[in-house]
Amino acid sequence: MKPAPAILIAAAAASAAPGPAHAADLTVVNVSAPAINCVFNASCTVVVTDSVGTLEYTPLGSGAFLQSRTYPGASGAPGAGTTAYEYRVDLTQATGYTECLAGVVVNFGPVVQLTYPPNQPAQVYVITQGGLGSVGIQSAEQDGDVITFTFNGYLCAGQSSYFFGKAAATAPQAATATLFRFGTPPFVQTTATTPQHVPAAPQNLRVQTN
Repeated sequence: MKPAPAILIAAAAASAAPGPAHAADLTVVNVSAPAINCVFNASCTVVVTDSVGTLEYTPLGSGAFLQSRTYPGASGAPGAGTTAYEYRVDLTQATGYTECLAGVVVNFGPVVQLTYPPNQPAQVYVITQGGLGSVGIQSAEQDGDVITFTFNGYLCAGQSSYFFGKAAATAPQAATATLFRFGTPPFVQTTATTPQHVPAAPQNLRVQTN
């Protein structure tokens, strides 16, 4: 169990206007690239838009960042009409001897469930083969619009997470993500790309690890 301050502050940082909230565990599946591309384009080739949220003004240093990646679901593909939103936390060039990260909190909004290869209905996918990274996602919990992604091992300096993603029905917008960790401060924030939505505040945000 993570220390309470990290979770509570992360929840407050990710929330916005009050509204109804219902906590739910999202289904997380592992996939490979380029097979994941076929969900969003029948040609199995996608054109991505990348952005980077630097962690320069945090204890992690200027070499650490959160990468956001989006690409549209094309006509004729299972994910047609949606947009894929992927994230990767890169600490390969982070300041050494800093505290490790435990997860990421994103005010994301509604998630579209799709069937990911091979025949896995889910809300969240993790690209564990054919892509960058070495640390995956243990769990994803959605409370209102806010999703807490917990890594399946601590993400420390010199490491990168895998890309992890989900689909949404709305276009991208600039937003903020919260990364939570042990140490002081217990959380750090940076820019991210999320779907456009009217935010609702969470009521019961929690994170579980083995």
